[in-house]
Amino acid sequence: MQETDFLFDKTYECPLCYKKFKSKTVRSGRARMIKTDMDLRPVFDGIEPLKYEPVVCCECGYSAMGKNFTAGLLPLYAKYVKENISSVFHYNMHPGETYTYDEAVYRYKMCLANAIVKKGKASEIAYICLKMAWLYRSWGESLNPEAEDYAVRKEACAAKEAENLKKAYDGFINARQTEGFPMCGMDEMTVEYLISVLAIEMEDYEVASRLLGNILVSHSATPRIKDKARDVKEELMKRMKDKA
Repeated sequence: MQETDFLFDKTYECPLCYKKFKSKTVRSGRARMIKTDMDLRPVFDGIEPLKYEPVVCCECGYSAMGKNFTAGLLPLYAKYVKENISSVFHYNMHPGETYTYDEAVYRYKMCLANAIVKKGKASEIAYICLKMAWLYRSWGESLNPEAEDYAVRKEACAAKEAENLKKAYDGFINARQTEGFPMCGMDEMTVEYLISVLAIEMEDYEVASRLLGNILVSHSATPRIKDKARDVKEELMKRMKDKA
């Protein structure tokens, strides 16, 4: 199957300027997930759905993740977006039958800018940064090792992934202290698991150890999340031993 076989053009109506436009979307149930990374990134066969999650209005610049795009905008938030984004927005992407990684990154940056301007929750901003990190990881994996500039581009993707993982980690730490659950569709144990994995990447081993311990003794944690926490704890012990 080609990437285009997974896609269709979905029509949206912008909640800010009310213009109707089309955005490429992955057909429900078409993509097959083959594994999940430790930090919960889903990996699919034949397509990277992450490229198609952000929706950008090409008229006014209002942007959000697909599942949130049509949600109503409070008048004050609409004012913020019009003043800070729409007033300077110029759509400079001309996608073909699929979105490139460059185009996908642009779309995520637009989502992030909108979330910040309309003073979104820390968890919302952190989740966008997390998905941007996943996108850069996927981009790095898609590069041709035989290409002359492979090493440079691979390193650039890794640096951007690390940068966005750090932003996601800081954001979720903040959100855990100030917001309730569920958070970005995740229950408390899933969020604690995710933060523990990010903490290992940040070499914040004390936080990772504490959160993993909370999960393993929790009565509300599912057997699945406890199994994943045990695997992560093994990785934590290995990292700590290597660093000692």
